[in-house]
Parts: sequence; structure tokens; C-alpha cells
Amino acid sequence: MSYFTNSRSPPPLQHPVPTHPAYIPEPPSTPISPQGYQRYTSSPPVQQPFLQPAPPPGNGHLSSAYVPAAQYQSMGSPPRQPQPPHMNAPVDFSAWGLNETTAQFGMQLGQSAVAAGQDYMQKNLGGLIPISVLKHHFNVSNSYVIKKLRLLLFPWRHKPWSRRMRRMENGQSEWQPPRDDINSPDLYIPLMAFVTYILLAALYSGLQSRFHPEILGVTASKALAVVLLDFVFVKLGCYFLNIQGGISNQVLDLMAYDGYKFVGVILTLMAAILDFGRSLYMLVFAYSFLATAFFLLRSLRSMVLPDASATAAPVNNPSQRSRRITFLFLVAVSQVVYMGVLVRV
Repeated sequence: MSYFTNSRSPPPLQHPVPTHPAYIPEPPSTPISPQGYQRYTSSPPVQQPFLQPAPPPGNGHLSSAYVPAAQYQSMGSPPRQPQPPHMNAPVDFSAWGLNETTAQFGMQLGQSAVAAGQDYMQKNLGGLIPISVLKHHFNVSNSYVIKKLRLLLFPWRHKPWSRRMRRMENGQSEWQPPRDDINSPDLYIPLMAFVTYILLAALYSGLQSRFHPEILGVTASKALAVVLLDFVFVKLGCYFLNIQGGISNQVLDLMAYDGYKFVGVILTLMAAILDFGRSLYMLVFAYSFLATAFFLLRSLRSMVLPDASATAAPVNNPSQRSRRITFLFLVAVSQVVYMGVLVRV
């Protein structure tokens, strides 16, 4: 038996060519959040490029090369344009569960309250103490705070004690801010020391098993009373001795000098909390008092006994000068009474 074979090769396989629809509808838009970005219920799918086989070559063999289907877009499908992000979209308060009218009214009411508060502070406090002067006493830096604390604890060899001045653009002179002059009084350290003293007093009372929430209020009231008593004493002395000075600058300067005693009080309370013993506790208190008294004696000297080059009314009368020196020593010695009251918690 003889077999007859067909020498012709089989016809090449024809793959169906996919066609794209003429128009693909966009998915429904999601609501816009108040921040301006779109929210999805699930992660948007990542579009992968569709690979379409190239038409077979003329020799009838299959080709392994694939090209992206983007090259075979149909004539009826327009190219997609990227959607611009919603950068300046209006805030939709309904997404927060608020009515648009109510939200706008609340915003206007808040702005009016803030403006009224600023106006009230400027009219009432600004007339007695200008805001610019108050900012001057809080113009401090980290290096100033560290150097000032070191000066308060070790004032023995510090020189000079005189404050520096700077000339403004309009030709007038003013004191340099605390960050530029270590001898300038500030209100940052007294305020922080005041708060720290109240917390340490509460901690010490808790360690002695006698803490009560009222201790915070009692300690704060006692500290304020001591500061005001010291301020009134110094202010009356300046009035009777006819010590000149601007009312706003002098008030803030005296409040700053009165508040520096809390640094020594905090040091004494730390010795009591660490329980170093009665003898060491009294030694720390004595050193803190002497350091505070010496600091005030040298710092207030420029205010009570100004130099002839720093003021237009120098003290030339010997009796008046003697009274002012006595007043200085009274201010320094009285610190032992104030600090003794404060350390008893």
C-alpha cells in the first residue's frame, strides 16, 4: 500500500483582533471632601496596557512580538484627557454634617469675637502698658535664658551690671531687648519660675501625703501676694525718694526683678524634695537668699542710683544718696522674708 502525503503546510492561525468601543462612559464622580481631594470606596484599579499581537508575517509563522493596543485605537474613540485636580474647590460643609448658612454664620461670629477681644485688650491694657513694651520683655532666646539663670545663681563675679541702649531710626534711644543684653530684665523667666514653683509645691505636698487640689490655688495666691507686696514696697520707695522713670517700663521692670526670687525658691524646694537633710536644706536656702539679694542690689542700683551719663537728673545730694543706698539694702534684705514665706509649703 502506498501513502500519499500533502507537501503543502497548513494555513496560518488567524487570531481575532479585538476592537475598542467607540465611547467609554466615565464613572460617576465621587463627592468632594472639604479638603479638596476625592474619596473612593475602594482603591481605583490600575490600568495595565493591553497587549495585542501583531499581524502574522507573510511567511505564515507566528510572531512572538507584542505591541501595546494603544497604537490600534479605533477611529471613533477620542483620546482621554487627564482630569485637573480640584485645587480651589469650595469648602463643602455638608460633608461635615453642617448647614452652609450655619457654618458661615459661625465663622463670622468667631472672627467678630476675636476682633472684639483684641480691641478690648488694646483699649484697657494698652493704655496702661503698651503691647510693644510687653513684647520687649518677652524678647528672649535660649542662650539668654541659660546665661540669665547662671547669673541668678552665681552673680558674684559678673561685670558689668549696667544696661545697654540702642539708637532707633527716628533718633531716639531705648533699652536693648533681653536677648541682646543679659542685664536687661525680662518677664519670661519670672513667669516660668512662678508656674514651676506652684507645681513643685504640689509635688512636695504629695510626697508628704498631704496633697489636695486646693493646694494649687493656695500656693498661687500666696505667691501672687508676695510678689505684689514686694512690688508695692519698692514702688512706694521709688515714689518717696523721687526716683524718675517711665510708668510702663518701671512697672514691668519691677515685676521682673520681683519674680527672679522664684529661681532661688525652686532651688530650695528641690533640696527639700531630694531630702538632703535639714542642715543642707538651710545651707541651700541661705545661699539662694544671698545670691538673690546680691543680684537685686547690683541690678536695682542703676535704677535707684543712676549715673550722671545715663540720666539728666543725677543724685548729687549726699543725704538723698544715703537714703537711696539704705533703701537698696532694705530691698535686698527683705528678700529673706519673702523667700522664707514661699519655701514653707
